[in-house]
Amino acid sequence: MADELRVEIRRYEKADHDAVMALAPRLTEGVAAWRDSIAVADAACGWVRDSVRRAEDDRTTVFVAEDAGGVVGFVSVTERSHFTGETDGYIGELVVAHGRERLGVGRALIEAAESWAKDRGHARITLETGAANTNARRFYAALGYSEEEVRLSRAL
Repeated sequence: MADELRVEIRRYEKADHDAVMALAPRLTEGVAAWRDSIAVADAACGWVRDSVRRAEDDRTTVFVAEDAGGVVGFVSVTERSHFTGETDGYIGELVVAHGRERLGVGRALIEAAESWAKDRGHARITLETGAANTNARRFYAALGYSEEEVRLSRAL
């Protein structure tokens, strides 16, 4: 898995900014086809920009996966209030570079995010992904994640 690939999981540093931002467009995958692709891409870049800006905050962090060639993935994790009043760990973005999927990079990043949340006393960690992002949904299910909510949409 990730160890065999010699991937290091570490905290984001400002020097990682360009590499992390270059991976942000992967977050557009699995978004409903009827959504404006330019608006989706802008939003994805904005989410990542916000996450790395808050990475120094004690309530948010970003982990990067790095190999000899550079940054090959990242995950952001923060705290988020659930409507029940509980505070969960929350994975905002998880991205693995093209060609690095299914090699353990994503799993190693998720483990870092889960460890961060657990160390802060959270009983749960949550995330969201597009309904059409079947690869991501299968990945998360294989890690033991259960679907909790469903958002429905209808054209008017």
